[in-house]
Amino acid sequence: MYDLAIIGGGPGGYVAAERAGAAGLKVVLFEKKSLGGVCLNEGCIPTKTLLYSAKVYNYAVNGDHYGVYVKDPAYKYEEFVSRKDKVVRKLVGGIKAAMKGFKVEVVNESAMIQGRSAEGITVSAAGTDYVARNLLVCSGSEAVVPPFPGLKEAGDVIVTNREILALKEQPKELVVIGGGVIGMEFAAFYSTLGTKVTVVEMLPKILGPLDDEISTMLQGIYAKRGINFCLRCKVTGIEGNTVVYEDPEGKVCRVSGDKILVSVGRRANLQGFGLENLGVEMTLNKAGRPVGIKVDEKMRTNIPGVYAAGDVTGFSMLAHTASREGEVAVNNILGKADRMRYNAIPGVVYTNPEVAGVGLTEGEAKAKGIDFTVVKLPMAYSGRFVAENEGGEGICKIIVGKKYREVLGVHMLGNPCSEILAAACIAIEGEMTLEQLKEVVFPHPTVSEIIKETAFSLK
Repeated sequence: MYDLAIIGGGPGGYVAAERAGAAGLKVVLFEKKSLGGVCLNEGCIPTKTLLYSAKVYNYAVNGDHYGVYVKDPAYKYEEFVSRKDKVVRKLVGGIKAAMKGFKVEVVNESAMIQGRSAEGITVSAAGTDYVARNLLVCSGSEAVVPPFPGLKEAGDVIVTNREILALKEQPKELVVIGGGVIGMEFAAFYSTLGTKVTVVEMLPKILGPLDDEISTMLQGIYAKRGINFCLRCKVTGIEGNTVVYEDPEGKVCRVSGDKILVSVGRRANLQGFGLENLGVEMTLNKAGRPVGIKVDEKMRTNIPGVYAAGDVTGFSMLAHTASREGEVAVNNILGKADRMRYNAIPGVVYTNPEVAGVGLTEGEAKAKGIDFTVVKLPMAYSGRFVAENEGGEGICKIIVGKKYREVLGVHMLGNPCSEILAAACIAIEGEMTLEQLKEVVFPHPTVSEIIKETAFSLK
C-alpha cells in the first residue's frame, strides 16, 4: 500500500514526489517516457539551451559594441543540438537521483487507473497493480495541431515543439503558425542564426495574454531584425511546404518554408489512462468539451483522495505553476493548510531581449473594473542595464491600485528581466504597497534596481 501514487513525472509530478518523499510518505511515480516531462525534455530546458547558444553567437557578432572584435564569428548548428541533448541528459539524471534519494519508486511504464475501492485507488502498469491511499494526476499536455487542409499530406515539413527540437539541420526558411510564447522563442532562435522567419498569427498582436505595449515593442525589435509578422491572418490550409492564409482584408496569401512550425497552443492530456474509471469531473469550455480536470484551491478533484496538478487542469500551463500545484496537493494530503493562489504567477518569454511579467496587465485590470494607475520607466534608468546592453531597448511598468497603492502587476522588457522578476512576484504575493516596495534595499549596481526606480517615479 502506497500513501501516494503519481501519474506523470513532469514538473508537477516529480516535485510533488520529492516533497512527499521528504515528508516520509511512501510514493510511486509513473512516467511512461522520461522524467522531467515536456518541460525538461521537449520544452523549457532544451529551448533555453538553444536560445543561449544563439545569444552567445549574437554577442560574438556584435562584440564590437563592447570593444571586442571577433573575426568571422561562426557557429555549428549540430553542436548546438548536441549541447542541448547533453544538458537534458544531465538534468534528467539529476531527477532520477533525487527520486532515489527521497525513496520514490519510479515505474517507467504507462499507467492505467482501474478504480477506487475501500482499500484505496488501484493503478496498473505492465501487469502489476499498485494500490494507494491518494492519487495525484499530473499527465500534462500536448501540442494542439489544428486539422488544416493539406496538413497530413505535408508530412515531415510540419513540426511541433517536439519535432523542431530534434532537427539535425537548420532550416533556411521557417514559417511559424502562432505568435505565442513557443512560436516567438523559436522565431527568435532561428532568426538570430540567419533563418528567414515568418510568423502568421490570427490575433492583432503577438504574445496574446502579455502586456500590449511590451509585446508591441518586442514585435518591433524583431521586425527590424528581419522577422516578417502577418497579424490578423487566418490560416486556411497547407500546400506542401506553403502556408495559405487570409489577410485582414480577406486576400488569399501564401508563404513557404523548409519547415512549418505549428505552435497554436496546448491541450490537457485527459485520455488513455483511465480517468473515466474514477468519474473525475472536468472543466468544460463554451462548446461543452472537457479542457481539464476540475480542482479546488487545494488541488482536490470531486473524488476523495484524488488530486490533479499542472497542465492537466487546463488552467495555467506553466512548469512553475505545476510545481507549486503539486506542492499544494502534497501539503493537503499531509494535513497541512495550503491553497493554490494564481495572482502572482510569473510569465517569461526568453527572446533577446527577454520579456517578463507577473500580476495584472493594464487590460486585465480594466476588465476587472479596478481603479489603477500605471508608472513606467525605460530600462536605461538602470546603470547596470546600460553597461551590459549597448543600444538595448527596454521598459519596466508597474500597475498600482489607486485606493491602497498596492502592487497589482509588474511587466518588463529587457535583459535579464527573467532573473529579476522574482522581486515583483514576492511583492505581489505579499500584497505589498508601493511604499513598502520603495523601502526594500536592492543591490547596486543591478538591473533589478529598475523596479525600485520605477516605484519612486510615481509621485
